[in-house]
Amino acid sequence: MSKLTELSQAVALVRDGDTVAFGGNVLYRSPVGAVKELIRQGRKDLNLVKTAIAYEADLLCAAGAVKSVTAGFVGYEGEFGLCRWYRRGVESGAVKAYENACYSVITAWRAAVYGVPFLPIRGMKGSDLLEHVGFRTVRCPYTGEELVAIRAIAPDVAFLHVQKADEEGNGWIDGPSYEDLTIARAAKKLVLTAEEIVPGSFFAEDPHRADIPAVVTTAVVHLPGGAKPCAVSGCYGVDREELRAFLAEKEPEAALAAAGVERGQKE
Repeated sequence: MSKLTELSQAVALVRDGDTVAFGGNVLYRSPVGAVKELIRQGRKDLNLVKTAIAYEADLLCAAGAVKSVTAGFVGYEGEFGLCRWYRRGVESGAVKAYENACYSVITAWRAAVYGVPFLPIRGMKGSDLLEHVGFRTVRCPYTGEELVAIRAIAPDVAFLHVQKADEEGNGWIDGPSYEDLTIARAAKKLVLTAEEIVPGSFFAEDPHRADIPAVVTTAVVHLPGGAKPCAVSGCYGVDREELRAFLAEKEPEAALAAAGVERGQKE
């Protein structure tokens, strides 16, 4: 069955207040096209989750669409510095920052995949994050060791950008997959945006090509350039000019305009 749809229809799966996860990592294979459509559709009070996030958070914070961000790292690669609009949102109190380690975000998704309310880790023991973010601890019933309990995060909707997908929802990633395979299985609904739509025979010839299996995919969107100005391996690199234009603006509407986003009305 074909899951191919228009971007506007796929993004309409997101409702105000939803928890939304993004694939990729910092400036690589980030689903920017979907993020811009979220802004056009006027979504608000979104809870964003990603291990290492940059442009998506900054765009959505500039649009006033974010309630919270759960991430291990928020910022651009070295030459672009911190995320201005995310920082402004946190400092003003408009955005709640749930600081994590990347590992704890991954653990939260894994717990959702396994269908359990939490998973234990050792990594944060001794960290101030336990107190400031509100992580709880549990005692192992076998050894008595105190461990940090990471609550499951099952995103309402997740967006992944891939190089190739077919109409049924199989997706192929060229280069690092980061946490995309775990996100795909943790999310309640999954949207793939793809540089290219290929026939199903591409995956039938070699099932190992299906990094993202159709069974977990809700919708597929043909969206060439869907990660720009971020990079996609084998397709295009980081568009530094667009990023600098966005970051140079001092007012949110001007920044969004520099990013090519026209704020729309909520449907």
